[in-house]
Amino acid sequence: MNETRPLSASRLAVPVIIFGLGLVLIAVSAFLISRNTSLQNDFATVPVKVNFPAPEVTLNDTRGVTRSLAEYRGQVVLVNLWATWCPPCKEEMPTLQAFYNEHNAEGFTIIAINDGDPEADVLQFEKDYRLSFPVWLDPEYYSTEEAFKTVNLPTSFVIDREGTVRLMWVGGISRRALDQYVIPIIMEKQ
Repeated sequence: MNETRPLSASRLAVPVIIFGLGLVLIAVSAFLISRNTSLQNDFATVPVKVNFPAPEVTLNDTRGVTRSLAEYRGQVVLVNLWATWCPPCKEEMPTLQAFYNEHNAEGFTIIAINDGDPEADVLQFEKDYRLSFPVWLDPEYYSTEEAFKTVNLPTSFVIDREGTVRLMWVGGISRRALDQYVIPIIMEKQ
């Protein structure tokens, strides 16, 4: 004879508690993601702290003027190696422009060095993104990469006022990372 036994309250409680905890975890996760969507952009943007002299780099800017990194001694410089075809490069440009606008008066500049695109494409990109910081052309696309010993795009380097490379990013940079890592260098010895 098969008798059906009623489920005890304790046997029912365990699945209900597990289900409830799962719902709570999903709700908390959804809340945190919706509250701080910048976390989605920050997963690969933590810089590496480095310490080496800035290399000698001399190139023409988009106006045809020959420029050198040595001219910027005394400023904090973010050198950004990029290309017009590079999706993360395109994504980070508005963020870099906004940061430059806010901190240029504090002795901060960005030098965006294009990695071998045709000059007409770079000029159009500069216009489309309304870039007001210096844009340099590296038509051979390997000279700057060799100088900084990198092959990735985008790659960025932060050079302090004394000419020492202090930070290196491989991949796009978020505003949160700029605020966290670059502002302290800008604030040194002002």
